[in-house]
Amino acid sequence: MTQTKPSSYLMSITIIGILFFIFGFVTWLNSVLIPFLKQACELTDFQAYFVTLAFYISYFVMAIPSSYILEKTGFTKGMAVGLAVMAVGSLIFIPAALARSYPLFLLGLFIQGTGLTLLQTASNPYVTNLGPIESAAQRISIMGICNKVAGMIGIYVLVELLFGDASSASQATQSLSGSDLAAELNAMAARVIVPYSIMAAVLICLSVLILKSNLPEINPADGETGTSETGKKKSIFDFPHLILGAVCLFVYVGVEVIAIDTIGLYGQYQGFDLITSSKFGIYSLIALVVCYLVGIIVMPKYISQKNALALSAILGVIFTLCALASSGGLSIFFIVLLSFANTLIWPCIWPLALDKLGSFTKTGSALLIMGIAGGAILPLAYGAIADITNRQTAYLITIPLYLYILFYAIKGHKAGKAA
Repeated sequence: MTQTKPSSYLMSITIIGILFFIFGFVTWLNSVLIPFLKQACELTDFQAYFVTLAFYISYFVMAIPSSYILEKTGFTKGMAVGLAVMAVGSLIFIPAALARSYPLFLLGLFIQGTGLTLLQTASNPYVTNLGPIESAAQRISIMGICNKVAGMIGIYVLVELLFGDASSASQATQSLSGSDLAAELNAMAARVIVPYSIMAAVLICLSVLILKSNLPEINPADGETGTSETGKKKSIFDFPHLILGAVCLFVYVGVEVIAIDTIGLYGQYQGFDLITSSKFGIYSLIALVVCYLVGIIVMPKYISQKNALALSAILGVIFTLCALASSGGLSIFFIVLLSFANTLIWPCIWPLALDKLGSFTKTGSALLIMGIAGGAILPLAYGAIADITNRQTAYLITIPLYLYILFYAIKGHKAGKAA
């Protein structure tokens, strides 16, 4: 493990914390964009969840190329490139809004996701290897707080900007048709121009900051205790615990995105108005932050990473069943609690899956990042089920996903490791 001076360590943690803040600000805006674009572009539930498909599929498509880029640039320059790519994606929202073109919005989201792929591929192993592997989940939990606090702020701001007069706008669209309706929807779509232009400017500034910050470069192979084991391996596919971990990350991101990005439309299904239901994602992120704080305190002193992962999966099953068995505000409450159950899964999977990878860490990280594509596929599956049945019954999809996470916590993370 690379050793850093205390002052250098603090600077590194602070800058990476800012990056995770940006991850959260951009990522969790999707929970607002879904109901917004559903209305502005006149979409079905299934079509609306192409927002998550476009955003998260980029992690699958671009993860391996990202690992090659990091081999050439190193972690720190790679983060700067990722921020610049995200800025380009944000700028595409301008012509998308002017043309009210859903495909262009999806292209912008895909490019944003591409930049985030590079950032995530660099920053997660960076945090994991910045200190002892036993406390990696604790460091990632701190990053998670930065991520979710940003999400709360982003959701609140965007809801106010996009839905500030939701009631009057909704009434107007219901009473109009033809060119008058098109004009009203065009004006609605144009509301995203200012926030996404500001976002692009901030991302460019942060890219420059990263280049000039002189962050210490991390080499995961330095001091790797498992080098005698990794010396016998020829590819990442010789590490079964990594492959199973990538699948675990796939199903985890799916359930996390379902829990947060569907809650706006689910709130409307349960009878809440548009602006109220669009803010439910904030409560989900609050639940995440609360559990992250718990994780920082209890891991690894009182509970191991693998046991925390198992407990999270069990709670996920319980809260899902409670949400299905209730209605109204109580059902919404249990969907919010799903985010509490989900919180420690991400920080527990990374150290368990990257353990003893040595020189394969960058490629292994890219494989894990590909697992984020679960956020593309599984919410879309939820949307298809919701169109066929209803938005409540569709949450049944999460139960087998939580059961797989439980399997990885109990047995999967040990696969292929020396006793």
